[in-house]
Amino acid sequence: MLQEKNIYGLIGKKISYSFSKNYFTNKFKKSNLDSNYTYENLDLDDINQFKNILKQKKFNGFNVTIPYKEKIIKFLDTLDSDAEKIGAVNTIKVCSNNQLKGYNTDYIGFIKSISPILNKTHKKAILLGSGGASKSIIFGLDKLNISSIVVSRSKEKGNIIYEELNNEIINASQIIINCSPVGTFPKINESPKIPYKCINSKHICYDLIYNPLESKFLKESKKNNATILNGMEMLKIQAEESWKIWNT
Repeated sequence: MLQEKNIYGLIGKKISYSFSKNYFTNKFKKSNLDSNYTYENLDLDDINQFKNILKQKKFNGFNVTIPYKEKIIKFLDTLDSDAEKIGAVNTIKVCSNNQLKGYNTDYIGFIKSISPILNKTHKKAILLGSGGASKSIIFGLDKLNISSIVVSRSKEKGNIIYEELNNEIINASQIIINCSPVGTFPKINESPKIPYKCINSKHICYDLIYNPLESKFLKESKKNNATILNGMEMLKIQAEESWKIWNT
C-alpha cells in the first residue's frame, strides 16, 4: 500500500528566497525521508488564501513568515501558551483531529543563538522595528532578564521613534537588534536609520536578517568594533524546534 506523503509548507509573501524550503528539503534527503516527506513554499498575496490551501491537500504542519505571523492567528483553533503571550505564530501543527494549533519557536531560536555571547553586562536592548518578529524577541529577552525598548517609525507602535535614538540611549543599552526587514536582499544597500557612530565595542549588534549574511547594519556596526551576529543560527534552531513540535 502506498504511504501517504507527509507535507509541510511555509506561509508567507514573496518567499522564493526562503530558508525553510531548502533547509527541510536537505534535512529530508540526509535523513532518507525524501520519498515520503516534502516541503512547499505557499506564497500568498493575501492571508485569506490560506483557507484554499487547506482545501487543496492534507498538510501535516506549517511554518509562517512575514508578513503573516500575526494575521494567521484568526485561522487557528488553539494557541500554545507562549504563542498566545507573544501574539505571533511561526509554527502550526495539524493535530490528529485536523485542528490547527499555533506555536512560536522564534524566541527559542533567538535565546539559544544569542546566549553564548552574553555576559553580565548585557542588561538592556534596543529593538529596531515593531512587527511580529519583535514580539518574539521581546519575549525571549524577558526570559533572559534583559529589558528592551522598541524603536518604530511611529509612536503608536514603539516606545520611541528613530529620530529620538541618540548617543545617550545607545550607550545605555548593550544590545541592538534589527527586527525590521530593512537591508534584506535585494535591498542590501539599505540599513536602519540610526546613529552608527554611537555604537562601540561594548555592543552586540544582532540582525534577524540572514540574506545577506552580513547586512549593511552589521557592516556599519562592525566598523565600530561591535560584536555582530546574523539570523542564520536562530533560523536553524527555530526550524528544528518546529520539527520537534510536528513530531510529538
